[in-house]
Amino acid sequence: MYIYNVTINIDNSVHDEWLKWIKEHIPQVLATGKFSEARFTKVLVEEEMGGQTYSIQYRSYSRAALDAFYKEDDEKLQIEGLQKFADKMLAFRTELEIIDVYSVNFK
Repeated sequence: MYIYNVTINIDNSVHDEWLKWIKEHIPQVLATGKFSEARFTKVLVEEEMGGQTYSIQYRSYSRAALDAFYKEDDEKLQIEGLQKFADKMLAFRTELEIIDVYSVNFK
């Protein structure tokens, strides 16, 4: 299983507008059918450059699904955010491969 992670630093001047936009954008990414879920989190660090930082982790069904996302959907989904927030947003993407999952089972 793979996670497509997008980390974004957003300038405070457009934060509220971006937050509304991203909460509409995440369901659009999920609607591609390439991911089973998304987790939207705030990164709890103070950036020297300012702004606020978030991470969105999309859990892919498979390597093939993630590759299909890159080929069929990724570019067009990125364009709107880049056009709308341009130099007020800095984003980078990483892939994570899930090796094992552990959980606590309280009985």
